[in-house]
Amino acid sequence: MEQLNLFDDRRETAPLASRLRPENLSEYIGQQHLVGAGKPLRLLIDRDQISSMIFWGPPGVGKTTLARVIARHTRAAFVEFSAVTSGIKEVKEVMAKAEENRRMGVRTILFADEIHRFNKAQQDAFLPWVEKGSIVLIGATTENPSFEINAALLSRCKVFILKPLTEDDLTQLLHQALTSPKGFGGQRITIEEAQLRAIARFAAGDARTALNTLEMAILNGELTPDGATAVTDGILADCMNRRSLLYDKNGEEHYNLISALHKSMRNSDPDAAVYWLCRMLDGGEEPLYIARRLVRFASEDVGLADPAALPLAVSVYQACHYLGMPECDVHLTEAVVYLAMAPKSNAMEVACIQAMQDVRDKPAEPVPMQIRNAPTALMKEVGYGEGYQYAHDYAEKMTRMACLPDSLAGRRYYLPTEQGREAEVKTRLEKILAWKAGAEELP
Repeated sequence: MEQLNLFDDRRETAPLASRLRPENLSEYIGQQHLVGAGKPLRLLIDRDQISSMIFWGPPGVGKTTLARVIARHTRAAFVEFSAVTSGIKEVKEVMAKAEENRRMGVRTILFADEIHRFNKAQQDAFLPWVEKGSIVLIGATTENPSFEINAALLSRCKVFILKPLTEDDLTQLLHQALTSPKGFGGQRITIEEAQLRAIARFAAGDARTALNTLEMAILNGELTPDGATAVTDGILADCMNRRSLLYDKNGEEHYNLISALHKSMRNSDPDAAVYWLCRMLDGGEEPLYIARRLVRFASEDVGLADPAALPLAVSVYQACHYLGMPECDVHLTEAVVYLAMAPKSNAMEVACIQAMQDVRDKPAEPVPMQIRNAPTALMKEVGYGEGYQYAHDYAEKMTRMACLPDSLAGRRYYLPTEQGREAEVKTRLEKILAWKAGAEELP
């Protein structure tokens, strides 16, 4: 447990991430969906209507910093509480002090970092003081509060979700570190924009990681003849422990590598596919981007040849979202190998492209009357739904009723292949088409 004086400034020997902690919202980077102009949390802060809340998000996205900024803005006493070092006794001591502050007209913001680590008794100990208004509880957690925080306490708190910082957010933060007097503003640092972007990608949404990496690179930089400190690619690669340091996920190499991954899977080459996947991950590519591409591939290049491919790809996307790097690399590998080895069919993509082409090039034909809905008497009178044949009323569970506009009668979009499970689909579709063309019964 630590009682902080908001005006104490002991920063000379502190790490860069600590020295650069913003003191107000104008210095705070990221989370614009919460603290941008007119956004919900910003309005609560500006109106001084702060109530107990939970900040839920991954490490390094500004949960503690935002709590401190709120305390400064509202001129509240700020107490930081640790689940590791504090027990019920410490909770009661803090609450007694908070109650004393309340009687003197001073609010107390109690910040509980990693609140999910507090046991049930500790969480329950907060309840009466939150209800009484002696404290404004701000809890921070990396875990889903629905599962990790007592329902009674959670019901009294507003949950705000903090997102990983974007590459642009982190690059802006790194520039701030280079120019701020609290950072390296008093030194001459030579570092390229591409290197800052590489650090931002490496940090994967974590501001602390980005600032620590920059600080390490500068402290290990080379002293130039003119007295500046130069950060080289080699030094930065050592600090990040990555070979593919300057992979540009917005440039040509990004598109080359994703193309290589797609084409290796399409060509049923799992070894090449895994290699290109790892090249992208090593270069700092966002795993969720790769996972999204795999979901697309599952329908575009596999489709009904293996109907299990799409559910697997979606499951891997969810696993990547849940775990993040580095743990999700094996899930991506599983999906890449599965998709590479699956039978291939591009029938879904072809059907979609051709139908879209007809939609764009041909007149917008009216929906045939027989398959229009007729919810009112007037619509029935003018012919809506007239001639509709309900498939479940027939032994074959289908009818010869036309569903396309007359101008597109007989048009085929879905042309199944004979790959994998789609061969069965093709056989069935051919029987259906023959029956609809006039065959006496389904073969």
